[in-house]
Amino acid sequence: MTGVVIKSTGSWYIVKTDESTVECRIRGKFRIDNIKSTNPVTVGDIVDFNMEEDSGNGVITNIHDRKNYIIRKSVKLSKQTHIIAANIDQVFLLVTLQDPPTFTSFIDRFLATAEAYSIPAIIIFNKIDLYTKELLEQKQQLEKIYRSIGYECLDVSATEQINIDKLKIMMTNRVSMFSGHSGVGKSTLINAIHPELDLKTAEISAQHKQGQHTTTFAEMFELPFGGYIIDTPGIKGFGVVDFEKEEVGDFFPEIFAIKHNCKFNNCLHINEPSCAVKDAVEHGKIAESRYMSYLQLLEEESETYRTDNYN
Repeated sequence: MTGVVIKSTGSWYIVKTDESTVECRIRGKFRIDNIKSTNPVTVGDIVDFNMEEDSGNGVITNIHDRKNYIIRKSVKLSKQTHIIAANIDQVFLLVTLQDPPTFTSFIDRFLATAEAYSIPAIIIFNKIDLYTKELLEQKQQLEKIYRSIGYECLDVSATEQINIDKLKIMMTNRVSMFSGHSGVGKSTLINAIHPELDLKTAEISAQHKQGQHTTTFAEMFELPFGGYIIDTPGIKGFGVVDFEKEEVGDFFPEIFAIKHNCKFNNCLHINEPSCAVKDAVEHGKIAESRYMSYLQLLEEESETYRTDNYN
């Protein structure tokens, strides 16, 4: 039998077929064979499975080739990786500028990973009904930066129903993933899109101004207007995986677009002479925040990643 994984708890997987949903597991040997990830099976995977006569559950026997996936370094096991979801048509990165703040280093890391796996990314500025004049100006500046690169940005308020209909149109008949820090309003926004789901939500911690985890495991939901939404647990840090120094610039579209103008083919845009990228930064054609994020990725080694490096 074949189906798509719609929920993963780390040890059990809910697989949806055309007829029903089946609770499945994987055998221990399958868990470790040629798999470097902490979760060899993830939400969005298309899998084959056999039914067990005695339990009525399934055993996953094969994972179909993935067209793409979003992956990051595991928080608890720094040398391991964690696949967030697979076979995605687009990813929405939810951003808030306060309670909790989303910093550009996090945004740029996420966008670079989406670029690396050829997944279109859209930036959602959520909770805009709560923004002060100062925050609105900050948001407009960020939108200017990311739109100039080619990223679509959308202002949204789940509580005030701002641009919810527009978001639905963007999601129709597509597999969409929501991601972002805890507390940016992923579950609340999904409830606004599909109220019947009634996902659990929580208030922001007054003491720490941070979100509280309400989504424990990634889960895929079918949308009444066509398509699917993947809700994911809030993430604090985003450690990129398998980036070679020479290719990091390729995942920053504005750097990739002009790197051929550098004097040296292997230019890393750090201190090389006649560097088109550094010249673009100096003349305001590339945002300094984006360039700093690029430099951080160059300097980072897998062994030195810590979750407290990036908020």
